[in-house]
Amino acid sequence: MTAAADPQALLLELLAPAVRADPYPLFDRIREQGPLQMPDNNLTVFSSHADCDVVLRHASSSSDRLKSTVAQRMIAEGTPARPFGPPGFLFLDPPDHTRLRRLVSKAFVPKVVKALEPDIVALVGGLLDAAAEQPAFDAIQGLAYPLPVAVICRLLGVPLEDEPQFSAASALLAQSLDPFVTVTGSAGEGLEERTKAAMWLRDYLRELIHRRRHDPGEDLMSALIEVEESGDQLTEDEIVSTCNLLLIAGHETTVNLIANATLALLRDRTQWDRLAADPGRAAAVVEETLRYDPPVQLVGRIAADDMTIGRGDGGEGAGVTVPQGDNLLLLTAAANRDPALAERPGEFDPDRETIRHLGFGKGPHFCLGAPLARLEATVALTALTARFPAAELAAEPGYKPNVTLRGMSELLVAPNVASR
Repeated sequence: MTAAADPQALLLELLAPAVRADPYPLFDRIREQGPLQMPDNNLTVFSSHADCDVVLRHASSSSDRLKSTVAQRMIAEGTPARPFGPPGFLFLDPPDHTRLRRLVSKAFVPKVVKALEPDIVALVGGLLDAAAEQPAFDAIQGLAYPLPVAVICRLLGVPLEDEPQFSAASALLAQSLDPFVTVTGSAGEGLEERTKAAMWLRDYLRELIHRRRHDPGEDLMSALIEVEESGDQLTEDEIVSTCNLLLIAGHETTVNLIANATLALLRDRTQWDRLAADPGRAAAVVEETLRYDPPVQLVGRIAADDMTIGRGDGGEGAGVTVPQGDNLLLLTAAANRDPALAERPGEFDPDRETIRHLGFGKGPHFCLGAPLARLEATVALTALTARFPAAELAAEPGYKPNVTLRGMSELLVAPNVASR
């Protein structure tokens, strides 16, 4: 283990825009420190695969921010407990999480996901037709972004013509997942804009629910309106928060997955060529991307009770004790590159004998949309490499400011390079 560094300084460095293009050397430094405890911030940071895995599955690991000491302190000072109504089920604990997740999961069963494949294939084909006409195209705006947006719009019943409006709001709200309050005690810049975006999106969804009540369709929003399970009908607030969550999580993460895989392949021509020649490799490419450069870099939890995690440096110690109410920050992107998990962790290698990762989380909050994200990425990458076997990276990518849902703002690709 390297000499101890100041935990606050390391985490502030993680929040800095300068590391967004490549946070992994910093993740390595943080992981080498072991768990970071910041009692004044009521915060413990875990970055090894073993520790993150345990926390995600721990019975006392809560997703409800109201159980946080920091949140309770802010509420006591006058901050509203839930200013936008109930949160999405991702931020709830059982039994509310269990009930809502069970209802929504019906939209992501294998039969429903498989039925979307022909439309996904057709949509990707049309996007690549447009890309072929350009000397260089932006793989974000030209492929990675429009594909999952169209799919989640169809699933939820959101009119595609409204997409520019809710996507702008969604992009702002994705920034609200960044751990500024957890690390610094303040919400960072842009709080007012994010608040306005949240209010607009909830009002938009309420209006759409009103329309669906009078004119239901074969979509998830209509199904949630109509559903009754054990005599317990969803409230409008629960429908709004659920659709809000799915709109953001349903396309922001898949955009990043497709884009990150595309970049990794372009930077390793052997892997690009091999996928172009063998579409059967796509699934392994997707899984390795989820380990090597995951779309979700970190997750937060709260200790619902006192927790003890790990065994300490010598393997026989008592581990790290986290007091009830403290926040836990899990650097899952660092955990995915833990040398204890994989050999050569900093290399992109879809041919690994075993690819293990926390890219979709673990435990009761394992990503509900994982099958759909895998399908979209597999179709997109297979078609992209087959259609443009000679493609090359046209410029170094640009990155959005997001820390948690880290992703590119631009990825320029030259689809047909004459020299190859």
